[in-house]
Amino acid sequence: MNKLVLTLDDLFELPTAAVYKPEKYQPVESISIDSRQITGNSLFVAVKGEKFDGHDFVLEAVKKKASAVVINEKFLNRFSELPVPIITVKDTTIALGELARIWRCKLSTKIIGITGSAGKTTTKEMLASILSEKFKVNKTIGNNNNHIGVPLTIFSTNLGHEILVLELGTNHFGEIAYISNISQPDYALITNIGNSHLEFLKNKKGVLEEKIELLNTTAAKGGTVFINNDDNLLSKTMFNHPKRVTFGFDNTADIKGEIKKINDDGKPVVAIKYKDKISEFVLPFYGEHNARNFLAAAAVALKLGFDKKEITSGILKFKPIEKRLNVKKIKKTILIDDTYNANPESMKYAIDLMPEFKNYKRRIVVLGDMLELGDQSPKLHAELFKVIKRNKLDFVITIGGMMMNLDAEMKKAQMDSIHFDDRAEMTKFLSGFDFSNSVVLVKGSRGMKMEDFSKVIEDKVHG
Repeated sequence: MNKLVLTLDDLFELPTAAVYKPEKYQPVESISIDSRQITGNSLFVAVKGEKFDGHDFVLEAVKKKASAVVINEKFLNRFSELPVPIITVKDTTIALGELARIWRCKLSTKIIGITGSAGKTTTKEMLASILSEKFKVNKTIGNNNNHIGVPLTIFSTNLGHEILVLELGTNHFGEIAYISNISQPDYALITNIGNSHLEFLKNKKGVLEEKIELLNTTAAKGGTVFINNDDNLLSKTMFNHPKRVTFGFDNTADIKGEIKKINDDGKPVVAIKYKDKISEFVLPFYGEHNARNFLAAAAVALKLGFDKKEITSGILKFKPIEKRLNVKKIKKTILIDDTYNANPESMKYAIDLMPEFKNYKRRIVVLGDMLELGDQSPKLHAELFKVIKRNKLDFVITIGGMMMNLDAEMKKAQMDSIHFDDRAEMTKFLSGFDFSNSVVLVKGSRGMKMEDFSKVIEDKVHG
């Protein structure tokens, strides 16, 4: 198989680029922004991040045999004596994206772009697991879903990959359009539109305006878009995209799902109707929201020609993602570790899961602030009370300035709750609490580091 390479002509496609020592340039087979990962025959791009500036590691990259380097033009004098070709640009981050766009154009790989307010990572993992039954699949690793991570994921894709399942994330206007234009997906899916990143996206309509760019970019190149017909905002956009596939549980759709029951293990049994054929799946995970994620993944697989046997085999190989609704049975306690991140929708989904564990006396939640919700934050935290009341939870433990709003609602209703401002005090409380015969959910935004409290509870229960 021929290897994918970046040629000198490719470098001249970079806007604002000037190439020094072009006679020494040899086509490179990899692009990296991490000097620790440099090997021979690679291009080092000196990107400036929040914590590090890649220009501080250019010399190290060259020592490790980087074939060429991309730097900001203002640093040319600093590196002019390097023995390798130097490519200068006005902005190395934009150059990284442009290089990824060039790399993507060399690939025959079909790209499936996934975004959404909740469930995009889980849906991505489910879909990659299913599609791996028939195809050579690459996928986004970790949280590499932004203007830096998407290019790196594209660079990790080679001529042997038939499909790339690509996650696209955002918290500012313009990010989805930017990374969609780099990745040029052949298929696109938005899981849902919710109250996420409202600090910058303002409201749900702002979230829709930002996310919908993935569908617009895909449709513009003749690709297929998948519309969640259960999402009121998304369903209204379907007629903008003639080449579409709709899916949903609650409304009419091309691919129609139904949760037949929750089995004795607390896991959903889902029937899917597609082209007048009904297939039933016993899912290996918990929660209605994960059944919805599965339907989204199955919709793409069915459109790509997968049958029930292949989808079943693939989903059984799906492994839950760390800190994302990980259900642990420890002695007489169920601990649900959902500490990776949180927004109002994912909070609701996680709390709604708790009544499905019917053989436990108490239901307890340990909740930290949901971040990046802007002016609506106090209201959205307080509104969690309705979800808690509906699910008849027994005790609510909270921490963070915004969770005070939920605690106030709990106290008004004279329901059992306790709030902490101090992490050490909360740790002390959890260490002495009796969690036996209980279902315990721990959840909060990434910045709240709720995994620390999940570990305290796990250690307590283990004894």
